Amino acid sequence: MTKALEGAAEGVAVPRGPIGKTKLFFATHWVRGVPGQPTPEWVLRFAYGMWLVAFTFKVLGSSWDMSWHFKFIRDDFAPPHLINTVGTGIVIVLVAIHSYTGLGCDRRSLRLMQAGLVMFLIAAPLDVINHRVSGLDLTAWSPTHMLLYIGTGVMLAGVIDGWLKSAPPGRFRTLVLTGLWVFFLENTFFPNGQQEYGIISLRAWERGAPEAEPSLLSFAAEQIGHPVDRVAVLHFAMPIADWVYPLWGIGVSALVLALARHTIGRGWAATAVAAAYVAYRAIIWPLLVVGTFPASAIPFYLLAVGLAVDAAFRIGRAHRVLTPLVGGLLVTAFGYGALWLQAQLRPWLLGDAHTESAPPFAYWPALVVLAGLPVLWWALTRVRTHREVAVS
Repeated sequence: MTKALEGAAEGVAVPRGPIGKTKLFFATHWVRGVPGQPTPEWVLRFAYGMWLVAFTFKVLGSSWDMSWHFKFIRDDFAPPHLINTVGTGIVIVLVAIHSYTGLGCDRRSLRLMQAGLVMFLIAAPLDVINHRVSGLDLTAWSPTHMLLYIGTGVMLAGVIDGWLKSAPPGRFRTLVLTGLWVFFLENTFFPNGQQEYGIISLRAWERGAPEAEPSLLSFAAEQIGHPVDRVAVLHFAMPIADWVYPLWGIGVSALVLALARHTIGRGWAATAVAAAYVAYRAIIWPLLVVGTFPASAIPFYLLAVGLAVDAAFRIGRAHRVLTPLVGGLLVTAFGYGALWLQAQLRPWLLGDAHTESAPPFAYWPALVVLAGLPVLWWALTRVRTHREVAVS
């Protein structure tokens, strides 16, 4: 297991700026090594700080990209893609450094980083080819898009694993770990943005103020051989079944938050991760509006899902069976209750206005969450526990 070494590198003063640190790193630590090399603490903090920077660029780019494609026809060199590419470039450099030096990772975490990056780099050109062949991709749930999410998720799993094994205990370790889980939640939840942007775009068209450019609406309508009317706009904006949104937003998000709570090991960690993600969505909302880009419904109900996960850990007291069982019940009740409440905000506050406070969703997936979440929760935490025992 990689261990952080206290102090500066070999008695050399560590610069404060990233450029100085980069120069010092290559001057003193650019040596071929196997995964698990002892890592100076400043190198560890610098490397994982750059991981946070990389994912910040990727999240900003992807958030703008989702909004962009509800207004314009796809453009390979659109500004959101370029911002995302900056993050990808930093990721490539970081994976190369980890691979060559063996610093800041062990064999498993490195393999996850490498595998995730390879998947992402394969998916990116495939997505471009898909658009060249089939035209406008109307959904965030397409196979090439899903491969991008999976690749990013595997990569993040490797970074989380590496940080858990490398960083010394303390507040800084917890803060970085929490930040990484926020990025993991964002990446996992991202496809649900299709419905959150889609319902607002549909209502905008219905009130006679479409957010999408005429060329985009015409292109989307031509793909189904239909005039530009509500049917075409519905197909463009809301092509996903209503059962997908709550199943993914409540059930799958709860699994991510349960793993986050388990690995962070602090009370209310799941709520903190969910709150940070919701806060980010709330911050970019007015920025998009000011920039005349389409906005979305904000998943405030995720706060209730995070609270349910934390409450389950507190009630279950880390029992391997009781905690998932309580979690399934609380997540279903809190998650669906909060989502229903959020959906009522529009009629309660705005009456018959052509907008929405939440996407449409089906109620029957609550049974799937109630029955399936405890099983998956138990299985994931059991696997995680076995790995921790094996490592120790």
